[in-house]
Amino acid sequence: MTTIVIGVDGGGSKTRVLVADEQGAILGSADGPASAIRPGDEARSAQIIAGVVQAALAVVDIPGHVVRVLCAGVAGAGRAAPRDALASALDAHSLAEEVIVQPDAAVALEDAFGDGPGILLVAGTGSIAYGRGPAGAESRCGGWGPVCGDEGSGAWLGRRALSVVTAAIDGREPETALVGAVLTAVETEDPADLIAWAAAATPAQLASLAPVVVTVADQGDLRANTLLALACEELALHVRTLSRLLFHDERSAIPVALGGGLLAPGALLRKRVEQRLKSAVPGAAIRVEEVRPERGAVRAALRALSVA
Repeated sequence: MTTIVIGVDGGGSKTRVLVADEQGAILGSADGPASAIRPGDEARSAQIIAGVVQAALAVVDIPGHVVRVLCAGVAGAGRAAPRDALASALDAHSLAEEVIVQPDAAVALEDAFGDGPGILLVAGTGSIAYGRGPAGAESRCGGWGPVCGDEGSGAWLGRRALSVVTAAIDGREPETALVGAVLTAVETEDPADLIAWAAAATPAQLASLAPVVVTVADQGDLRANTLLALACEELALHVRTLSRLLFHDERSAIPVALGGGLLAPGALLRKRVEQRLKSAVPGAAIRVEEVRPERGAVRAALRALSVA
């Protein structure tokens, strides 16, 4: 009988699942819709995760396998109550003998640094920094959600882009190419439609405007570039805060990894954040490899398997 483990990255835009054997070899994978936890609706997240896990298992052609550990790193699982509620909801789906739920940034940190020191900055639909110091102390910065936090994230950029667009339409701000680009993105020609669209928009839908801001900024638009500069400052501040807390000095040698869709290798915002960190956190040594949280979740599952 073959023992397998499952790693899950449940984010605000998508869910990714990897299935691996007990040596860590990848046997299958699947992607699905967002499964970030909404307060009080952990059952919905569990339902989505279960569906994507079942899709991944469907491509694993190993008769008689047994799923020993499932580790899910999920956005919104930073507090114990929603984390425990999601674990219970996943248990009800009978996906594995043992279910572990962690914050999404925790499994991303696992992929970036294993059990070593470092700071991970994530900017996708939301944003957060998560770090571990040389003595093993861990801390987080940001990740307060789309209403009162997630500075520098896709949803944050999208919301501010809407404010710039409406102000430009009023004449309160100079003309900007963001107006036409955002109207096109939300599939309307009438600016008044933005009111209803914004009122109903989920964080993922707001984040869908972030690539629009990046594209318009890359074309030289002043206001779009100002928004990216503000995002850079906010994201760099996350890293500087943790560098002082965990490494005591931002000039210390600090391994730093960047993750999330907005900070993917080659992305414009990543390049600008890397440049800003040179002065904001002079000791930062930025990891060039892509961070894959689902791979970190597999590693966490394998570690749990080894001590079971």
